[in-house]
Amino acid sequence: MEVPLIDYTTVSTKGQVVLPKQIREVLSLTPGSQLVVMSDGDNILMKPVKQPSLSEFSALMDAAKDWAAGVGMKESDINDAIKEVRNRKKVSD
Repeated sequence: MEVPLIDYTTVSTKGQVVLPKQIREVLSLTPGSQLVVMSDGDNILMKPVKQPSLSEFSALMDAAKDWAAGVGMKESDINDAIKEVRNRKKVSD
C-alpha cells in the first residue's frame, strides 16, 4: 500500500484551492487537468478525470456490445432506452 501524501491548502475568497506541488507532480496534473469533486457532507474527494486511450475506449465499447448482446438489446432499442431515461428525468424535475 502506498503512503498517502498529506499537505494543507487554503480556500481563497473566490473558492479556489491550490493543490500542493508534490501532489500535482505525483498525479501528473498540469494546467487544464480536470478533476471530479465529490462530497458526502463531511469530506471532499477530488479525483483526476483521465481520458481513456483509444485501446481502452475500444475495450469498453466491446464490453458494452457484449453486454447488450447478452441481455438481448438490439441497436434499434437504443432510441427507446434514451427516450425512457429522458422521460423519467422530466418527471423527476
